[in-house]
Amino acid sequence: DGPGDPVAEPPAPGLTPGERWRLLLGRGRELSGNAQRYATALDELYGGGRGEGSRGEDAYGGGSEAPYPDVRAWSDELAALFGPGIREEVLATAADSGRLDAALELDPAAARPSVELLRTVLSYAGGLPEQQLARLRPLVARLVAELTEALANRLRPALTGLAHPRPTRRPGGPLDLPRTLRANLATVRRDGDTGAVTVVPERPVFRTRARRSTDWRLVLVVDVSGSMEASTIWSALTASVLAGVPALSTHFVAFSTEVVDLTDQVDDPLSLLLEVRVGGGTSIARGLRYARELVTVPSRTLTVLVSDFEEGGPIGPLLTEVRALVDAGCHVLGCASLDDEGRPRYSTGVAGRLAAAGMPIAALSPLELARWVGERVGGTHR
Repeated sequence: DGPGDPVAEPPAPGLTPGERWRLLLGRGRELSGNAQRYATALDELYGGGRGEGSRGEDAYGGGSEAPYPDVRAWSDELAALFGPGIREEVLATAADSGRLDAALELDPAAARPSVELLRTVLSYAGGLPEQQLARLRPLVARLVAELTEALANRLRPALTGLAHPRPTRRPGGPLDLPRTLRANLATVRRDGDTGAVTVVPERPVFRTRARRSTDWRLVLVVDVSGSMEASTIWSALTASVLAGVPALSTHFVAFSTEVVDLTDQVDDPLSLLLEVRVGGGTSIARGLRYARELVTVPSRTLTVLVSDFEEGGPIGPLLTEVRALVDAGCHVLGCASLDDEGRPRYSTGVAGRLAAAGMPIAALSPLELARWVGERVGGTHR
């Protein structure tokens, strides 16, 4: 360091070199006093004793006593030892293992956004009293906002060109004379000699291409049964991005054994995710039956089913609903659910019968789904 550089404050002040070596070598049980507190904090990080990553009672590690009953105490020690970034990672891991107190201590500004963390926090949100839910809302809001923006940045190229032209005063069509006259009444000039009236068109208005009489309708029919957590989150985020496409009217229909239409929340991913309740059985036929009721112009309707295709009842009614959509002329697609690592997980037997009934089945990422939507709305597969 140069002579003018500030001297960095050493981590974990008050520890002697010997105590630091014992902590480093996992001999924390030989320590006492302030050093023992750091040893217990290291328990939470590395898993000695009964910390967050414990490997069992016989494991050697920072300390042998029970971890701090107060998550705030050991999280502060982790921040002192390793900095706030490591603290947030450990808190996120603790939250994922079922510790609500750790989730409540996460810093919304510092937590690393991920679908896994969002899913964990949302799993707590459903049964919390309002006071605790209010503490989680800023974290959920930031995770949703950043994940949605990141997804939107990936999807925009696939959706380029789907926006309809907006009204403009730039030349783009024939002059709209009546509107031009109304817009320029303030610039009327009267000739003093002849009395003739002249309009000076300082603000000409041109006709734009007419908006299509019927926009495309996208109906996302999303399985929210107990095995669909990760796919449900991605579906909600994707729906919120697609809701911003002017050429689309986006609907979000959630189903398990019951059907809930959450279309009024689709442009607000935070509200949408807080409304979705994952769990219960599966009635895909009921979800598709509701989706069919939303169809007004079949040739301009995209019906996308997101499911693991584990139908909870007879397969006959499900096949009937698929054939009805296909025969009406709707564009249909079945998206297989993905696990936490992005691998497809679904019933191949049911999926095969749906494909035979006219519904293509694919394991698509949000980007690939956006491309499918873009191709159809953009005119490639009309």
